[in-house]
Amino acid sequence: MQEFDYAVTLFGLLLGLALTEALAGLARALKSRHHVRIGWSTALLGILVACDVVTFWVYGWQMRQFVTASWPVMFAGFIVTGIYFVAASLIFPASPEEDHEAHFAANYRFVLAGVMICNMALIAWVASIVGTDNLFGARQIVITWSLLPVTLVAIVARERGIVLGCICWLIALYPLSLFWA
Repeated sequence: MQEFDYAVTLFGLLLGLALTEALAGLARALKSRHHVRIGWSTALLGILVACDVVTFWVYGWQMRQFVTASWPVMFAGFIVTGIYFVAASLIFPASPEEDHEAHFAANYRFVLAGVMICNMALIAWVASIVGTDNLFGARQIVITWSLLPVTLVAIVARERGIVLGCICWLIALYPLSLFWA
């Protein structure tokens, strides 16, 4: 068994559970849509976290030759994937009858803070491996470096429109990164 294969059993399992948690919340919400309004904010937050979790899988695969089964790597990976699981579990309310908009208002800051922490860890890890020379081109500034301040604005903003605008921008970064090579 390769070291990456060993490490990915833990990381992949926790990322998979995070994605499952978000999708299970979406399924519960859709089942209750006849008597509870889901709302755009909750749906957008779910899309953002799902895209970000999948992106972590992609980065993990692209950086697989640098993944070792050492204590620091395994523990850091556990912390990051654990944060993702908790963030994903906070997107949708546990009870399908709970008001989704009120749940969003009470939890979006925790979810976005978790996403931001995980992305900061990923950026730091990638920079420590490949260096910082490739982190400051136009593409990286727009796609990578706008992620952190926009997420921070969404966390501290009180205006719902600003928060949703920031979440929409963050979601737009994923398809933009596909087309802007």
